[in-house]
Amino acid sequence: MKDPTEFERVLQYHDGTKHHFNRFAPSLGYLDWASQPRPFRSFDGAPVFNLYPRPDASGSVPGADAFAHATYDRLFGDALIPAAPITAAAIGHFLRYSLGLSAWKVFKGSRWPLRVNPSSGNLHPTEAYIVTGPLSDFGEIPGVWHYAANRHAIERRCGFDRGAWDRAGIGGAFVVALTSIHWRESWKYGERAFRYCQHDLGHAIAALGLSASMCGWRMTMLAAWPQRAVGTLIGIDRDEDYFEAEREEPACALLVSQDKGSRVFSPDSAAQEDGRPLVLDALLDAVQKGRWFGRASQLSEEHVVWAFIDEVARATADPGHTITAGYAKHAEKTGSALAAASAVDVDRGLDPRGLVLQRRSAVALDGVSFTTRDTFMRMLSRVIPGTGAPWDAQWWPPCIHLALFVHRVEHLTAGLYVLARTSSAVPRLKAAFRREFAWTQIAGDFPLWLLQEGDYRARSQRVSCDQEIAADGFFSLAMIAEFDASLDAHGASFYRHLFWESGIVGQLLYLEAEAAGARATGIGCFYDDPVHDLLGLQGHAFQSLYHFTVGMPVEDARLTTEAGYPWEKA
Repeated sequence: MKDPTEFERVLQYHDGTKHHFNRFAPSLGYLDWASQPRPFRSFDGAPVFNLYPRPDASGSVPGADAFAHATYDRLFGDALIPAAPITAAAIGHFLRYSLGLSAWKVFKGSRWPLRVNPSSGNLHPTEAYIVTGPLSDFGEIPGVWHYAANRHAIERRCGFDRGAWDRAGIGGAFVVALTSIHWRESWKYGERAFRYCQHDLGHAIAALGLSASMCGWRMTMLAAWPQRAVGTLIGIDRDEDYFEAEREEPACALLVSQDKGSRVFSPDSAAQEDGRPLVLDALLDAVQKGRWFGRASQLSEEHVVWAFIDEVARATADPGHTITAGYAKHAEKTGSALAAASAVDVDRGLDPRGLVLQRRSAVALDGVSFTTRDTFMRMLSRVIPGTGAPWDAQWWPPCIHLALFVHRVEHLTAGLYVLARTSSAVPRLKAAFRREFAWTQIAGDFPLWLLQEGDYRARSQRVSCDQEIAADGFFSLAMIAEFDASLDAHGASFYRHLFWESGIVGQLLYLEAEAAGARATGIGCFYDDPVHDLLGLQGHAFQSLYHFTVGMPVEDARLTTEAGYPWEKA
């Protein structure tokens, strides 16, 4: 029998991990608490550099002025915030407000952490590494570092020659690399966990991009860097460092710099004949000659192997994408017209640090509260791609559109709507959706259409695995991906990127909900094909990848909240 192609393997995995009315995607069906993964990874024996803010002799905190000019609404503009120097202290702030702990929850004798970046089931499969040049507080040695969120510290994984860093030509910028530990999610969710790991990566990418914007920095994805090469750069392919420890899957590398110019990272265009970026090869040569430290901690003593996840991970391994200046301009233009039509101009003066630290995933919504039409439209405006954060990191044109179940929005008819995040997608969506839909545009050039009036609360709850939270908010939604065309254009590895984009959209909805005094939550459990049936979708041209809901939360008064880190308790 002929082996399936990578594209066929993606379809097998995607269809094989769908939830149906009569069965769920394969999982254990129960939680084996004895093998629950530990929430934090560390590298035993690696030198540790603490990032917590330490006042200097004058009593001021170095790097604290990095966010002096930042308000939440200014984060999304282009070059609106003066760039702070890239220092060890500023990098500490950057990581704290993107991937750090936001709080601890306490109930009776139990205590568990929450993080700035959301995660399915609060399981957090995403690990982060940075590659920096010589910085005074980091020992003046270029290196690879692992971010330990529980301690707000970095662990030195590798130190290498300063001359090698200079030859790489990155200068004062630095690289962030993200990975996933699939076991953290599959412990609870089984085979569907690969999807959730990719959602979480999208949330993390958006959180990092917005935190970079707080510092006046720009973050761009290094699309040309092959996934496996990123793994080699940060040492996660070193067998000797992962003895009996769960392996990590490399995801992507991101450049953080003070450059607010082109979205195209110019060193990526300086490639050898085989297309590999010279910058990457210079760094790989440096770490291969460098000195490595530490061994990865084991997260569980017992494991369940989900071969389907390993298979789709291999099928979607990213070889890197060549992004020309012309393509980048096209991608930028694709979203810019809609972004201009839906621009959010009012600065509410909100502190972005406080906002990201207060973000929570709602566990219940009150089922009675309304939001205003203006607030609703503002939330939707935020997910229209523009030229600033966090869209700097998305090198591809938008592929995700929103099917909205509007329940309680003042002066807006309840019913089924669609938000097309690119104008070019509208004809394709109209051709794919049910013929009887009205397609009534709501407000001027804003890309929101009413498809059908009516009470969709019961239907939205039904297709979201019968979860009441999908019916009890202001609105809920399904993120609909242009599936076949995207994979045809960019290859099987783009399957990951579709989920990343949905996570980026989700992160913005989380923050917009908090900014409006409400709350949101991502919904990974939904009945895939019944969603498609409701919309009239057939085949794989469009697929639902992620659900979301926004409303007024019902707080659990039994829980108490503590600060993320001891030095913040005051």
